[in-house]
Amino acid sequence: MKVGVVTEIKPDEYRVALTPAGAHELVRCGHEVLVQEGAGVGSQFEDADYRAVGARIASCDEVWEESELILKVKEPVDGEPERLREDQTLFTYLHLAPEPGLTQRLQATGATCIAYETVQTDDGRTPLLAPMSEVAGRLAAQEGAKYLEKNQGGRGILLGGVPGVKPAKVVVIGGGNVGYNAAKIALGMGANVNIVDRSIDRLRYLEEILDGRVNFIVSTTLSVAEQVVDADLVIGAVLLPGALAPRVVSRDMLRTMKPASVVVDVAIDQGGCFETSRPTTHTDPVYVEENVLHYCVANMPGAVPITSTKALTNVTLPYVLKLANGGVRDALLDDVVLGRGANVVAGQVTSEEVAEANGVRYVPLADALGEIVHA
Repeated sequence: MKVGVVTEIKPDEYRVALTPAGAHELVRCGHEVLVQEGAGVGSQFEDADYRAVGARIASCDEVWEESELILKVKEPVDGEPERLREDQTLFTYLHLAPEPGLTQRLQATGATCIAYETVQTDDGRTPLLAPMSEVAGRLAAQEGAKYLEKNQGGRGILLGGVPGVKPAKVVVIGGGNVGYNAAKIALGMGANVNIVDRSIDRLRYLEEILDGRVNFIVSTTLSVAEQVVDADLVIGAVLLPGALAPRVVSRDMLRTMKPASVVVDVAIDQGGCFETSRPTTHTDPVYVEENVLHYCVANMPGAVPITSTKALTNVTLPYVLKLANGGVRDALLDDVVLGRGANVVAGQVTSEEVAEANGVRYVPLADALGEIVHA
């Protein structure tokens, strides 16, 4: 199979979808790998690194036109959706729930579009989202600490305090992978950390692994309101795979927060979990609303592309090999976990969560696969 890797054109996105080591594995299995010139530079991979393992360096047009399987990191932007054809497969993060326009554009192509974030195991784990959740969670505490500094527009408080001066209060809403990693880093920086989650079992587990160093609160509308009122930093880490993030912090709640406190919305790529959230970029990452500093960068791991690219390829490569070795249709049918990643197939929306969020008809994957024109 011809596997193409394109350069990311989303603003401030420096990751690449495949490392040279990943390209080597595909070539070793008999596949042709086309890498757009300069695609890996942001992650410190030169064209020569890909050539050395047998990949072919090609122009942007050549990669899009010749590839059967196209690998990206972020959703297609600008004119990228229209480059797709019905005999191609796109494998990337899509986050289509809050993007009805993009969903429609992908449907119009007839291509098979598989989202990293909805590849899901029977027990609810999202293996291709996990490493980026780890990165984003750790960055959330790091960025939150930075923007609490007065010169960044924050309150002017050190996250860990000093002897005789109490540390900042950090509230993490959501105790999943993002929330755990955010709490872990905030704890390491010396903050007073509270985790709010609706699952008692998850809170029990976190209490055990965090050795009782965090305060745990069951999530209700009232408990969230009580927690944010005196927080210095609130990290939104709520995830419903494939679906819109619930708005758990209302505008009225934000009005009760201390002036120049900070919120970091890690769920922004799924619509955000603060009522006042809107996507920002690494170039212009923050804005103030209701006297609260908002950090809502939709591609947070892009800030640390060397770490993120390697971590991403580690988990995506086995699924890329399944698609390339077995053919797209058979791979999606044979591997239920991978099959759940299919969001758009042959013009149909094959994810229930995406269909519900976009108000369109859901078509079971097996039915839509009967219409695709490639193997």
